[in-house]
Amino acid sequence: MVSLGLILTCSSCTSSTAGKQPLTDVARLSEQASVGLPQRSEILSKMTLANRYFMDKWPDPGQPIVTDRRRPSNIWTRATYYEGLMALYEIDPKQTYYDYAVAWGEAHHWEPAYGGTQTHNADNQCCGQTYIDLYRIDPQPKRIGPIKQTIDNMVNSDKSDDWWWIDALQMAMPVFARLGVVYEDDRYFEKMYDLYIFTKEKHGGNGLYNPEDALWWRDKDFVPPYKTPGGKNCYWSRGNGWVFAAMVRVLDIMPPDAPHREEYMTMFKNMAEALLALQREDGFWNVSLVDPTDFGGKETSGTAFFVYGFAWGVRKGLLDQERFLPAAIRGWNGMAHDALHPNGFLGYVQSTGKQPSDGQPVTYDRVPNFEDYGLGAFLLAGSEMAKLADLPQGK
Repeated sequence: MVSLGLILTCSSCTSSTAGKQPLTDVARLSEQASVGLPQRSEILSKMTLANRYFMDKWPDPGQPIVTDRRRPSNIWTRATYYEGLMALYEIDPKQTYYDYAVAWGEAHHWEPAYGGTQTHNADNQCCGQTYIDLYRIDPQPKRIGPIKQTIDNMVNSDKSDDWWWIDALQMAMPVFARLGVVYEDDRYFEKMYDLYIFTKEKHGGNGLYNPEDALWWRDKDFVPPYKTPGGKNCYWSRGNGWVFAAMVRVLDIMPPDAPHREEYMTMFKNMAEALLALQREDGFWNVSLVDPTDFGGKETSGTAFFVYGFAWGVRKGLLDQERFLPAAIRGWNGMAHDALHPNGFLGYVQSTGKQPSDGQPVTYDRVPNFEDYGLGAFLLAGSEMAKLADLPQGK
């Protein structure tokens, strides 16, 4: 079987900038920056523990999810988990992980969660990321056909206002990017940009991105004059985590000459700088990024997405390792030591919602309404931390 790592990342897509190069086998992490970086085996052990807890709890990948109501198991929450599982499979290619993912796709006939191929809802399309990854390992047409038709319908549409909430960027942008790579067709990149730029600059009047703070409002309900109880902008941690992860997952696969790549690169770097300044001393980020009085405290899902981005950016030579690697280490160690239970359950995961007040209280022991997306984010973060740990260390 072909390893996922051999096909998912564009080998020439490291996008070095002036004075910076990707951290390849011939480069070395500085001794100062690598202090506290766990060994690869330790990182993998934490990832395996958390994943085993989930797979044991959900032995049937096609089993519907029942909380307040019954949902299919390829909704966005579960699709995010499979993003993490595929990242784990890339660094630890166990057959059980591959089989579990394939069984999930088969159970859902490789289709979107709701709406069939006519859906424009990004949440319904998130599962397509893993479908396409599995297609690239074993190119059976059924694995890519339905999601391709779904996105083709959007490419052929004049609508560009489908992504009205920032979570949508992570749900759908990597699907468009993967199709652009598989079919070497820039139309997917162009449509992705049209949808993205509407969300960024037009939705709700002036868009959901605030360039002054380099952070995003979750949707138009949170654009000023809305303020947190402390009188500050409401920048929801996981919402910004979705955007940050979207930039990583798009940049990681897009060819270096793909249309609008520089826009995503700039967004990634600007967000990274903003997020770095907001990290808590314990390595986590608050659910309300700039207002610690607004349900402040540890939160795992947003933190995991930020660690994922920081570690990836350092590894690719896009972020200053002297500043961002220690932050990634603090974030990972915080989650691994303070959030991960001995049995693999992840604590401090905020339940589904759209703002800091949702799903409260967020605690070590409280089980969120869905356990899957937080784990997916944790596995994504761990996969990049493990790749950093693989690199030679020292001066």
